[in-house]
Amino acid sequence: AWKMKRKKNLLKKKSKTHKKMVEEEKNDITIEYKSKNSLNEEQTKKVWAELDKMINRSSPYAHDNLKKMVKEGTQGNIKEFLMKTMKVLIIGAGGLGCDLLKNLAMSGFKDIHIIDMDTIDTSNLNRQFLFREADVDKPKSHVAAAFVANRVADVNIVAHNCAIQEYDSEFYMQFNLVVCGLDSIQARRWINSQLVSIAQNYEKVIPMIDGGTEGFKGQARMIIPGHTACFECTMDLFTPQEEYQLCTLANIPRQPHHCVAFAKIKLWGETTNKKTQDGVLIKDGVDIDSDNSAHIQWLYEVALKRANDYGIKGVTYRFTQGVIKHIIPAIASTNAIIASACTNEALKYATAMAGLIDNYMTYAGDEGINTYTYAPTKKEECPVCSEDAPPKEIKVNGTMTLRDFMDYLNEEPSLQLKKPIISFYDDDENRKIVYDLTTPQYSTITNSQLDKPIQDIFESYEHLYVLDAIVFADVTLILQVEFNEVHMSN
Repeated sequence: AWKMKRKKNLLKKKSKTHKKMVEEEKNDITIEYKSKNSLNEEQTKKVWAELDKMINRSSPYAHDNLKKMVKEGTQGNIKEFLMKTMKVLIIGAGGLGCDLLKNLAMSGFKDIHIIDMDTIDTSNLNRQFLFREADVDKPKSHVAAAFVANRVADVNIVAHNCAIQEYDSEFYMQFNLVVCGLDSIQARRWINSQLVSIAQNYEKVIPMIDGGTEGFKGQARMIIPGHTACFECTMDLFTPQEEYQLCTLANIPRQPHHCVAFAKIKLWGETTNKKTQDGVLIKDGVDIDSDNSAHIQWLYEVALKRANDYGIKGVTYRFTQGVIKHIIPAIASTNAIIASACTNEALKYATAMAGLIDNYMTYAGDEGINTYTYAPTKKEECPVCSEDAPPKEIKVNGTMTLRDFMDYLNEEPSLQLKKPIISFYDDDENRKIVYDLTTPQYSTITNSQLDKPIQDIFESYEHLYVLDAIVFADVTLILQVEFNEVHMSN
């Protein structure tokens, strides 16, 4: 993906409007957008007057570095660093990401990258204010970057339309700060592990500001690799996704999401020759693609019929899409509050105008306007930020099949593995594959032993080495598996 990078200064082509630019270049992975507006000296002084007030004089809240620079008269270097040297990466161009991009660009950050793999949906328009109806189905990162570059003077924004996993450590090492506006736990885990790995292997510390919102609630935190608790240290703060008992879904559905879940879990796999009311035929044997409108449409139609059979109201296309994609409810005002908190931390980090948050702020808008801040403790056993972390101990039934074991690793809140490669070493130090569906030569081995008891594949107290490129970057998780029950064969 890095070799496919193509930079184009589109905004210098005056004959093209913002809308036409994005439409013509929407398939490019990476595009550079430079502001065509530039401020003269008098305008610059007026626009940044308030920023100058904060960095040209000391205060009781200022960092010692700023106090020293003010005393020496060298505080002008701070503004130059902010506007000419500081390079920031924003991950996510959704509701929170739009606010972050606008805030950072208007706070003095001039060199910004933004990365997002999604395209704009009609449902985004009520809160993701950088998008318009004409932008539907276009890359979020490209449209957001073009919009802000067209409105804010002297800013340079590079938009990436891809997954964060498509870039390696060399790409991320160019940044001074990473700001996340994600709704995905696994994406947060991945970028967290990437930045920790860079700190450990290259001795470059890149802070990560993480923001998140859900309804009227939100949080903002500052993670400094090697100094504060990393994201993986606090995985137990995130509740597992809601699970449904199949008997409830099949026999006594009571709520609209029961009907959608039944269509997803039961009917999708059992129904052949699936066809929407519009006549779109869906190929048998394919997994549900939450970004495929035909898949969502079929699930909606089936769920609606079941809801009508049981007198349940509330099943709509948008509701079905939300259940399938695990869409987190978003409120524009909450996004604005959390984005402001994240921008505040970014500005404090870049200018030393005040001390950093320490280091996890939670906001509960449904209970008032007060916030609560505390400092999570680093975990000595954290597999990501602890260089001497012991193997993670788990106890399972030795008679469970490999298929069930993999389901356990996926559902266990502290693990939540997605596409792991698992192996161990025998007494002769030969590597043995337990599970690997990502590599063709090993997928046959994996499929042949999915229904075998794990006690027939590896021994109790065995050390399993786990790689998961979706969840971890440059991190090997070591599991020590103890069998609490085995079957003694004759």
